[in-house]
Amino acid sequence: MTGTSVSRRNENLLQVIKSYYQLTKPRIIPLLLITTAAAMWIASQGRVEPVQLLLTLTGGTLAAASAQTLNCIYDQDIDYEMKRTRNKRPIPLGQVQPRHALLFAIVLEALSFTLLTVFVNLLSALLATSGIVFYMLVYTHWLKRHSTQNIVIGGAAGAIPPLVGWAAVTGGLGWAPWVLFTIVFLWTPPHFWALALMIRDDYASVNVPMLPVVEGEETTANQILLYTLLVVPLSLLLIYPLGVSGVVYGVIAGVLGAIFVRKAWQLKQAPADKQLARSTFKFSILYMMLLCSGMVIDSLPVTRHAVERLNTML
Repeated sequence: MTGTSVSRRNENLLQVIKSYYQLTKPRIIPLLLITTAAAMWIASQGRVEPVQLLLTLTGGTLAAASAQTLNCIYDQDIDYEMKRTRNKRPIPLGQVQPRHALLFAIVLEALSFTLLTVFVNLLSALLATSGIVFYMLVYTHWLKRHSTQNIVIGGAAGAIPPLVGWAAVTGGLGWAPWVLFTIVFLWTPPHFWALALMIRDDYASVNVPMLPVVEGEETTANQILLYTLLVVPLSLLLIYPLGVSGVVYGVIAGVLGAIFVRKAWQLKQAPADKQLARSTFKFSILYMMLLCSGMVIDSLPVTRHAVERLNTML
């Protein structure tokens, strides 16, 4: 075998790996893992076991990758039509056959369920699997192509990772993880509708009834503001009455919330401005990342100790 043929074979192998990697929509997964990790830090009071964290996040990654791969298979018809996806998704490009993608998704889910069941606990495995089922049956199959409420109700699938993280640490659930679930649930509509405002024409071309397509930009911007006004005060429930987060998280959540509301208000004033929609969308990602980071920082023993010493001095 010549050096040229070996090089070509390696390039082909790398392309295959890249294609399957792209099936999992890897840009979406880190945000799911951040909410999982934040829940674990709060549940463990800042004392997460590194191995447990690694295993849980790996299981969550595999489950999310399976769900996104199944979504690519189901939505291959509209992916062929949408400008945003036709030249980026492996199935429309002919790089991966649907039947091979299905086998890939099944293997990913089997690995996720086995890993979480054996090395974490059964509840976390069942919750991760329920996220896949909800995402595919409720959002992708039932709601996405039939209701403007698709992302509202379907967003529950993306809110399950905090439950997985909490269950991984405690083996159960309680009020705090359900508040975390609701924070992500209410954050999802303003996050996704800001994106939908940016690519409204793409959704209209394939008759997907996203809110901007059916109700228009003004109504969508109003709804973005409404959900933002709901999620910001809800994020403070972790401080009172639940008491699982403290003043450091409160300051971070307050500042981020004020900026988020300001962004949503600006978009309401100019709902047709795609640059404002883009800015709101990007900030919504930053908001969730920094909010979860605030939860982690606040839960660390060194942070709690510093706050207690400051209170004593005052």
